[in-house]
Amino acid sequence: MGYRSFAALGDSFTEGLNDPGPDGAGGPFRGWADRVAERLAALEPEFRYANLAVRGRLLGQVVEQQVPRAVAMRPDLVSLCAGGNDLLRPGCDPDAMARRLAGAVRDLRATGAEVLLFTGVDPRDTPIMRRARGTFAVFYMHVRSIADLYGCRLVDQWSMQGLRDWRAWSEDRLHMNAEGHRLVAAKVCDVLGVECADEWRKEWPPRER
Repeated sequence: MGYRSFAALGDSFTEGLNDPGPDGAGGPFRGWADRVAERLAALEPEFRYANLAVRGRLLGQVVEQQVPRAVAMRPDLVSLCAGGNDLLRPGCDPDAMARRLAGAVRDLRATGAEVLLFTGVDPRDTPIMRRARGTFAVFYMHVRSIADLYGCRLVDQWSMQGLRDWRAWSEDRLHMNAEGHRLVAAKVCDVLGVECADEWRKEWPPRER
């Protein structure tokens, strides 16, 4: 299937934080969504793209501020990845988050758009985050269920072993670097059935001492 338009919704992950664009660190970020859009644009001369993601946004803010804009745009493809910032907060409720996400997905699917959902990366290698690993896992199981219920495509980052290496991440250990975004973009293209020169199944070479 060819996509003529794509809207990307979410937080810093979709904004592309820490993946420098062509102008370097001082310019706008590129990120996995821009990388995917570039590939889709190469296949469709009249392709349109909007990245509505804003760093730091919680799931509720994405649903309230970005989803209505995407509904109004009526793109062929919408990516929705949110909730990571919520899960980092003590006392978050993954069940309530899932209900909020499901309502947003229902509204997006009602426009006829293909919807792309994401699980997060397994946090077991991050000392601070792994204590909440169960909460992360519950929410991402909900995401899987929502994708199945509403016929969405799912990008499963939990299974991406290449993202478990810190060489795919920035120094802050919270945001991916250019290589991490490249791997995610390759995975997204694979899920969409779009040809891509990159491979998401990465095996890193041994580290030097």
